[in-house]
Amino acid sequence: MPFDEVLIEAIVRKACLEGTELPWIEFKTNNSNPQAIGEYISALSNTAALFNQAHGFMIWGIDDKTHQITGTSFDPASEKIGNEGISLWLATQLDPQIQFYFHSVTIERKTVILMEISAAYSTPVRFRGIDYIRIDSYKKSLKDFPDSERELWAILSRKPFERVNAMENISGEFVLRLLDYPSYFELLSIDMPSEKNKILDYLAQDKLITRNEAGLFDITNMGALLIARKLSDFPSLERKAMRIIRYNGTSRTSPASKEIVIDKGFASGFEGIVSFIIGLIPDNEQIGTALRKNKPLYPELAIRELVANAIIHQNFYLRGTSVMVEIFNNRFEISNPGIPLIEKERFVDYPPVSRNEVLTSFMRRIGVCEERGSGFDKIVEQTEQFQLPAPEIETLSNHTRVVLYAHQEFSEMSKEDKLRACYLHACLKRVNRQSMTNTSLRERFSISKDNSSMVSRLLSEACRKGIIKISDTSASVKTRSYLPYWA
Repeated sequence: MPFDEVLIEAIVRKACLEGTELPWIEFKTNNSNPQAIGEYISALSNTAALFNQAHGFMIWGIDDKTHQITGTSFDPASEKIGNEGISLWLATQLDPQIQFYFHSVTIERKTVILMEISAAYSTPVRFRGIDYIRIDSYKKSLKDFPDSERELWAILSRKPFERVNAMENISGEFVLRLLDYPSYFELLSIDMPSEKNKILDYLAQDKLITRNEAGLFDITNMGALLIARKLSDFPSLERKAMRIIRYNGTSRTSPASKEIVIDKGFASGFEGIVSFIIGLIPDNEQIGTALRKNKPLYPELAIRELVANAIIHQNFYLRGTSVMVEIFNNRFEISNPGIPLIEKERFVDYPPVSRNEVLTSFMRRIGVCEERGSGFDKIVEQTEQFQLPAPEIETLSNHTRVVLYAHQEFSEMSKEDKLRACYLHACLKRVNRQSMTNTSLRERFSISKDNSSMVSRLLSEACRKGIIKISDTSASVKTRSYLPYWA
């Protein structure tokens, strides 16, 4: 959020009082070279992060030796690079893109331009492929200072995305306009105070907002992601809103009967998201499965767990992408940015691992997900109870996708579907301290005892593929039990 004029003047005057230029502040008079400005954005953003500052600043109209206010003729609003304004051109040359703003203020009847630059938060900021740093008031290539580069990476790796600010320097009144604070108290079963200051205190205790040195408030990414009234109010998070598409067919070329972006925070909007998705899922009567009519094609609990998992495990540092739900006539797909932190074959049994532990902790507190990480176990269990093919996990380029398939008879399933179901059934049995048998697998597929030979062949094939193993090789074929390969 851009600063107001009073705060801009205060920042400028405080900077001028320093005996030397602070590492994250650069003074200029009239230098308007776009290449140099871009390099300074990289250098000041990285240096601000190195010194644990929220912003770096570049100020035009200040003598860099005397720190006297001289005024400037630099006007960023009129600067062009080709047909592009300077702000747009600079933004397209930065990787990752960060927020920066030009502010104009009159001090002592002289024009001063302050550029507010957000500190780096995930990786060092590069300009046109090169990352810079400030060393002894000089702008240098970061790679030439390996000690500073290592220290910067260490600092950036310790600061979770949720703690980065989504909006800064706003009043408490504006905080309450942007955040759905009543849902915060409802989700946590806390009586909501009547005084606004106490409401803000609660939000600050949970780090959804922070009080800054200017006496104003910053809304953290966590606060916005969890309880924003509208994620689109936060420019850096607008593309994180969940997208849901319902197709009238079985492919992405089929016409979409419904497409919507859910613009609410993930915690305050979670129940509404799940209900909306359930309402779009075909029922069994439409598909003609062997299950009861007028019931959703997929178990609601499985949908709920998939949505929760996609939210808490996404990689928020990937730009321009978000959780996406796609509903077809014969399957349900949900994808999230980022690849899993564990092997996809170990989703059922592995201890919970999350790249967004701060957000995940809050979602656990409100009952959306569980500490013990049994979400995928429930999904597998529910698909077995509904007699559905096993869920499929796909790792794509920087994305993870989970697919639920509509009901199919055993004879209609592909070999891959059968083997996947066999493996996940073995995993589920193992985490419940049991072993898979011919009988349990027959029941999983709803196959009669007369056709047990089909299951025996599938078990043999799974053993040959190395995805399961016989728990006791001395047991007879009829009494054998099976374990997943990792047991």
